[in-house]
Amino acid sequence: MAAKRDYYEVLGVSKSSSSDEIKKQYRKLALKFHPDRNQSPEAGEHFKEISEAYAVLSDSQKRQLYDQHGHAGVDGRYSSEDIFRGAQGDFSDIFGGMGGGFDSIFESIFGRGGGFSTRQQRGSDILYQTTITLEDVLNGKKMDIELQKQIKCNNCGGSGCKPGTNKKTCSSCNGQGQVRQTRNMGFASFVTAAPCPSCRGQGTFIETPCDECKGNGHKKGVKNVTFEIPPGVESGDYTIPDEGNEVSGGYNGDLIVRVRVQTHNDFKRDGKDIFFDQDISMVDAALGCDVTVPTLEGSEKIKVDSGSQPNTIIKLKGKGVPQMNSRGRGDQYVRLVVNIPKKLSKHQKNLLDEFKNSSD
Repeated sequence: MAAKRDYYEVLGVSKSSSSDEIKKQYRKLALKFHPDRNQSPEAGEHFKEISEAYAVLSDSQKRQLYDQHGHAGVDGRYSSEDIFRGAQGDFSDIFGGMGGGFDSIFESIFGRGGGFSTRQQRGSDILYQTTITLEDVLNGKKMDIELQKQIKCNNCGGSGCKPGTNKKTCSSCNGQGQVRQTRNMGFASFVTAAPCPSCRGQGTFIETPCDECKGNGHKKGVKNVTFEIPPGVESGDYTIPDEGNEVSGGYNGDLIVRVRVQTHNDFKRDGKDIFFDQDISMVDAALGCDVTVPTLEGSEKIKVDSGSQPNTIIKLKGKGVPQMNSRGRGDQYVRLVVNIPKKLSKHQKNLLDEFKNSSD
């Protein structure tokens, strides 16, 4: 277990900072790392760390103990629940305008008791890889797949208990999930709290486990999952919430769909636009002609003007692909590749010489 950082360092304040300065700095950091505002994986841990630091430094008695004895002075005297209970009024004030009070915010982050051991588990994510065509990018694609994953046990409904039975409240901790020990040290009493060893911090235990899942509440199984790959998709990872592995009494993981768009034989893609090279002869470039070119939806006839130069671009409006979360489609750009013959017959050479002489 990593050592705790200094509380003043965590908040970015000094030992001489006033209570108002500490509160102002905490509010700034809390807004930055609040789970409803910051979706990064590390945000929750940062939020815990700064909240614990503020709970101690905002209380004059706890702050004095911390200044004198460091973490040992606080951890040895207070449980995590006691630390946060003392700052509850401040937290309610700080988070009053953020769409949730103290209880809802800290229960979701720290657990019902304000500590760290009762946090709900989350199932692991599942990675699924698929390859799609450029035509799929145009039209989208419906996927119907079978996933081997941890699923909720149907026999017990995810409770882990044999049907007809229920979980029992742990008598060792009276359902709290924690056991406390008080030690008298002369003039002071030190209270320590630890996860209950009998119920492993759960507050309940299964007396009669389910025969199928052995008390886990979930088991290996297969689930059919249907989802849509939207038009305009790019190669990358896309998340389908709650379709990952399941856990009893917790949150499902996510299904991560890794999409790779296949290289097309005819077209190159750049965002919502596509590009196609059309070969024409130098005679057609000089005289002009009509050419039929492929598109993602069939063929299209284009007009090549007389005197067209190599690499001339002709735009087919609206013949590209869609862009995700946007209206309309891109365009198709046809580049004229003028072929110069490497070998000529005597007659062809004479004709070109005649053309050359006539244009002098």
